[in-house]
Amino acid sequence: MVRVSRPTGSVRAVVAVVSGRLTAWLQRPLASFTLLVGLFGLLTVTGLVMVLSASSVESLLQSGSSYGVFARQLAFCAAGLVLFVLGMRVDPAWLRRASPVLLLGGLVLLAGVLVPGVGTAIAGARKWYSVAGLSFQPSEPAKIALALWGAHVLARLRRPRWKDLLSPLLPVAVLMLTLVVLEPDLGTAVSLAILVLALLYFGGAPWRLLAAIGGGGLLGVVLLGLTAGYRHSRIASYLNPDTADPLGAAYQSTQALYSLSDGGWFGQGLGQGASKWSYLPNASNDFIFAILGEELGTIGGLLLIGLFAALAYVGLRIAARTRDRWLQIVAATLTTWLVGQAAINIGYVVGLLPVTGIPLPMISSGGTSLVVTMFAFGVLAGAACREPEAAAVLRRGQAPFLARLVGANGHGRSTDGEYRPRRSRL
Repeated sequence: MVRVSRPTGSVRAVVAVVSGRLTAWLQRPLASFTLLVGLFGLLTVTGLVMVLSASSVESLLQSGSSYGVFARQLAFCAAGLVLFVLGMRVDPAWLRRASPVLLLGGLVLLAGVLVPGVGTAIAGARKWYSVAGLSFQPSEPAKIALALWGAHVLARLRRPRWKDLLSPLLPVAVLMLTLVVLEPDLGTAVSLAILVLALLYFGGAPWRLLAAIGGGGLLGVVLLGLTAGYRHSRIASYLNPDTADPLGAAYQSTQALYSLSDGGWFGQGLGQGASKWSYLPNASNDFIFAILGEELGTIGGLLLIGLFAALAYVGLRIAARTRDRWLQIVAATLTTWLVGQAAINIGYVVGLLPVTGIPLPMISSGGTSLVVTMFAFGVLAGAACREPEAAAVLRRGQAPFLARLVGANGHGRSTDGEYRPRRSRL
């Protein structure tokens, strides 16, 4: 009898070699930067392709051309690439000094959009400015301004206490949330709440304070959800899907699940999905993940989720490796905000969460969201360039081709000055 040996040892050897090489590559000075730019490129291309596919029917019905929405998205993508480079190359010290002005500008814009005749009301919500046929949503840049300014406030504190956070960070955050809720825009309010909690967590806020604010925020979301008829219907349909009206508040969720089930494991093929033929509202925006699942299947959906999981790892890695306290908080907060927003969007598309109307970062159509998200990626790339080893390589002029191609540099002084905080969660 011939005994066949199992190739367990060989498999383990291969895994050990691959793991060793991956670990060695990750120790290279610009590994974080390379990974981030790679993720940025993949998400950008995926978003453009899916917007073209998901919006083609809508564009054809509205303008007679299948490329109307895609052309606008492509134009905003070009503007976003400029802001990506700007966010990467700007001196962090200058950005930190400018954060109070940016915050004030964001609050003024949020207040101005509520003024009749100034802001534009669409579908019952007054949350846009319209200029020369283009819509601009001020809540998106306001998120970035709050992240930069909030990190500025927290980076100056040795051990954040209740009284430190009650003034001025939390009052300003509550003011911004109030302005967003008045639009009304519950989805953006939830996104802002994620950003504020991330700021406090990475800024070193006490756990009891985080629990109190988190509980209060959750209660606020529930109350807001119950006060408006359409929000209440969405929550009711989520809690009782079997009794919900399939043609009412549960219509989008039901159609999204049909789209995902039609896709199976491998999808029906790019551009071949049927849901965008007026079956699924907002197919290119809030529910674009359903179109992706229908056309690229479960495999495509899992790959996209993997990209956001990789973004979480890379963003927090950048935050942990930089020595600048302000950049640490900014990088960790922006990463949590982007990944958290993606998790909520995917969660309600697949039926795990109530529908809140949050776009999928880098994938959903929407010019303001795309441009602001690209700027956030630029800030993260700039933080990656300022990891100590990466900055040293860039200053010596030894940057690899990718870093030279996008104009990466490690210049700029620390924003911390002589002060170093005592504690960090990074």
